[in-house]
Amino acid sequence: MKHIKNNLLILLFLVFSIGYSQEQLTKKEAVSLALENNYGILLAKNNVKIAENNASIYNTGYLPKLTASSDVDYSNTSTDYTLQSGTKTTTNNAETATYSGYLSLNYTLFDGFGRVYNYKKLKESYNLSELEAKAIIENSLLNVFELYFEVARLTEDAKNILESLTISKQRLTRANYAFEYGQNTKLQLLNAEVDVNNDSINYLNINQLLKNSKRDLNLVLGRNISTEFNVDTAISFDSLFEFETVLEKAKNNNIEIQKLNKSIVLNALDIKLNKSDLLPTLSLNSSYGISETDNDNSYTYANYLNKGLSAGISLNWNIFDGGTTKTRIQNSKITADNLQIEKQQVNSNLERAVANALETYNNSLFILKAEEKNVETNIRNFSRTEEQFKLGQITNIEFRQAQINLLNAKSSLNQAKYNAKNTELTILQLTGELLNIEF
Repeated sequence: MKHIKNNLLILLFLVFSIGYSQEQLTKKEAVSLALENNYGILLAKNNVKIAENNASIYNTGYLPKLTASSDVDYSNTSTDYTLQSGTKTTTNNAETATYSGYLSLNYTLFDGFGRVYNYKKLKESYNLSELEAKAIIENSLLNVFELYFEVARLTEDAKNILESLTISKQRLTRANYAFEYGQNTKLQLLNAEVDVNNDSINYLNINQLLKNSKRDLNLVLGRNISTEFNVDTAISFDSLFEFETVLEKAKNNNIEIQKLNKSIVLNALDIKLNKSDLLPTLSLNSSYGISETDNDNSYTYANYLNKGLSAGISLNWNIFDGGTTKTRIQNSKITADNLQIEKQQVNSNLERAVANALETYNNSLFILKAEEKNVETNIRNFSRTEEQFKLGQITNIEFRQAQINLLNAKSSLNQAKYNAKNTELTILQLTGELLNIEF
């Protein structure tokens, strides 16, 4: 009996340590923490900032380019001159210093509308990056909910196993007293000890799984994985779904559909952008410069200064580039056809996903109701069995079987409840409404 008591003390300490001084983490708080700290969401937000920077007017070629440059040149030369008459003249170590500075302005007046389409493409790319970030946020929050509900399920399973363990301990106490007074056999006492040990092991195992799940949830919330907390195990099902309504919402709001539509828009701009290369480019170039040269007494001029403005317009037309532009245009059109095919495929896949999710959800709700009735039946059955056991009308084996049946029924109910909730969340993700959940 000593090792049994030690196990019970360990379990009591475990229960106390798990329930003591832990924060109550609500679903709303979990979502808020994920949006602030989740690594994938933070990376997605930064990618949106990059796309926003890329979509700025500074990245479009609409603004002119202004360049400043300066030079300092020095020369020291010796020169021998021979005239036609044969006379020779020598200049030794003639020094010259030249200082110059320029401002150059370059601006493209017309580039075949390339800048127009490029600017639109950058804006649409930014919109696509927002959709991609939204998809990452949706997937991350779905993961948060799944882990949150897994913690809730294991919490309830641990509670049920603890209740079963309490019943087994009470039975062991009665069996021990009965054995001491000669009313039970040693075999009945040993059976009671075995059942307590089995329930103790189950309780330790479920708590280990619970701790692991809490660490998993802490990780996706972006906080210390050792943070202790409890969760809200209450679940409600307020959503009623009709196939046609869900499918229409999915086709209008599903993130993957929206991303594909944005890709089609971007490809149309690519075609126009490639066609712009077939048109001429008109550019304005101007500069203002100052150049001063200082000479030593070897030169006729001691100093001379140049300054002035120059400007010009250049027209460039790539009449034939070997077919490169034509190839790009053709490939862009083929890509447009592929995107339309992909859209048909995504729509078909989406319709199948909606149908599967709705059927799974309806089946889950049916199973949930059946499991609720099953638990009620097992509670009544166990209550009667317990009374009969106390009166000595049934065996330990029959009592234990009723106890196990009740525990299994409660576990199945928990599984059915959270399966149904996770399926409901999947439907909300398909319809693009996951981020609109209110708690």
